[in-house]
Amino acid sequence: MSEAINNDRRNFFGTAIMTLAAARFGTTRFSDMSIGTMTPETGIAVATPTGASFHSIKQIDAGVLNVGYAEAGPANGPPVVLLHGWPYDINAFGEVAPILAARGYRVIMPFLRGYGTTRFLSDATMRNGEQAAIAVDAIALMDALKIQKAIVGGFDWGSRTAGIMAALWPERIKGLVAVSGYIMVNLQANMQPLPPKAELGWWYQYYFATERGVLGYSKNTNEFNKLIWQLASPKWKFDDATFARTAASFNNPDHVKIVIHNYRWRLSIADGEAKYSDLEQKIFAGPSISVPSITISSDFDGAAADGKTYASKFSGKYDHRILNGIGHNVPQEDPQSFAKAIVDVDGF
Repeated sequence: MSEAINNDRRNFFGTAIMTLAAARFGTTRFSDMSIGTMTPETGIAVATPTGASFHSIKQIDAGVLNVGYAEAGPANGPPVVLLHGWPYDINAFGEVAPILAARGYRVIMPFLRGYGTTRFLSDATMRNGEQAAIAVDAIALMDALKIQKAIVGGFDWGSRTAGIMAALWPERIKGLVAVSGYIMVNLQANMQPLPPKAELGWWYQYYFATERGVLGYSKNTNEFNKLIWQLASPKWKFDDATFARTAASFNNPDHVKIVIHNYRWRLSIADGEAKYSDLEQKIFAGPSISVPSITISSDFDGAAADGKTYASKFSGKYDHRILNGIGHNVPQEDPQSFAKAIVDVDGF
């Protein structure tokens, strides 16, 4: 098994195993932030609380979805697409967005399939959580918004999606910011066992493989996801209101199906869709990423935080940054560093 693939299975819970309001169609709050002051450390604006609604949610048909997304900054600014993961949502970028908007970027933050106000256009479409499907969603959104080329950034599922976009459609990507580095899934490699301590970190994945797990996640979605937040970011002292803003996104009628399918597919106990097979084969081959890229590691990544296992996958201009004392949700825990990486990769 390659170290890059091993890293994919390790890095969701690297720290944890070592330390052991509904959103509907229409307008909804995703942040209580606005532009603040400049900091000498980053030279960019810091968001400060105002108590006012930051932005409304827009809807657009894109591919197989009607996508809900938030937008910040000037409509004619350089586009930036920011992608969240599980169990998070666009609120992770609530402080990143105004920082980038202040620099003139047009910031697009979509709810992934199964989250928030994003809905499938047809009841007949498979509720598919495989990696290629989510990447195709993001490209379809760019097409619908008539964005030919954008900077993309994300964490967790969003980092994987952004990396796939950069690898398979480099002509559409101006720059990449990827938390936890190169984390594309290879199903054959994923079938190989890890040391027991590493497997412990994937307890939820094996739980989701059972019908008991499906029932448990369905009945206890918020409690389950809050636990994931705590384990993945043990030093992040988020309050109940912060979690509640994101938890509204889990009310999506397809949320449980997408999450369960994602993890079952990664264990090769659920099939994907044939129309994505060719793309998946390209991803399984471990394609290099040629666009300008910055990878970010944090405490969550454990021994893989130095980025050495995947540095060779980036053939273009590249930088790796390590954030100490930060957990998995880098954009929400350290928005200034994440935003700075977006600005910096644009300057490569």
